[in-house]
Amino acid sequence: MRPEEHVTPAAAPEAPAVPLTMEGSSVLHQMMRVRWSAWRELSDSARKSVLDEALSTLAEMEQPGERQSALYSLLGHKGDLMFVHFRRSFEELNHVELKLARLRLSDYLEQTSSYLSMVELGLYESTSRVYASLLEKGVAPHSPEWNAGIEETLAYQRKAMAPRLWPEIPPRKYCCFYPMDRRRGEAKNWYMLPLSERSQLTDSHGRIGRRYAGAVKQIITTSVGFDDWEWGVDLFADEPLVFKKLIYEMRFDEVSAIYAMFGTFYVGLRLPSAELPGLLNG
Repeated sequence: MRPEEHVTPAAAPEAPAVPLTMEGSSVLHQMMRVRWSAWRELSDSARKSVLDEALSTLAEMEQPGERQSALYSLLGHKGDLMFVHFRRSFEELNHVELKLARLRLSDYLEQTSSYLSMVELGLYESTSRVYASLLEKGVAPHSPEWNAGIEETLAYQRKAMAPRLWPEIPPRKYCCFYPMDRRRGEAKNWYMLPLSERSQLTDSHGRIGRRYAGAVKQIITTSVGFDDWEWGVDLFADEPLVFKKLIYEMRFDEVSAIYAMFGTFYVGLRLPSAELPGLLNG
């Protein structure tokens, strides 16, 4: 080698920026408006026939379990009813959507909005540990050995967190649903932050929510690639004021104050299928 020649050392591989996640239940929200004028034109016997058919289907769908639906009476102008469906796959969601559409009751419902997503649990802390461990062993990111190490971590976590990945719909009186994004492309961009910083911010944000654990049940779903926003948030509680308290406190946390954008909020009261005739007929 001539004196002027030198070899530039290879740069150490960097850990991927994407955190590990686990996905579970497929979720569909359907917001409906009742076509009141058409419904009022029906005779009492026709209404009963339509409702008898619908109630048989809805009663079956609302049974507790991993495949469950719930009906809510919405407050405000955004709709009258909200169906929330938790299933094992998108195919099952398609089946339940078509099953509802085939009911005669659907002739008197107009869908105002819908939201498709999937239960997601983020693993920021585990991600940092497993990425660091694999890099220390000299394993190249995205190599077969790397992917095997990642899958081992995910398999363990899936087993440990199965109840959270495949939840029942909480039997609380109120539901608050809204979609949200993390900022990108602006002066502040969540996706350009280092993984370690996003992990710290997410942990701080999560601690606020955990203080409300007894009063609110929260289910986070991912809609990246599925719908117009990046996540959906369902909050379930027996007292609606807790929604305001929780979300307001979170707005002062850095994650929400700087990096969060929110979509339309929907709030409804749980409506067992047996009470649907009372809502429609007064």
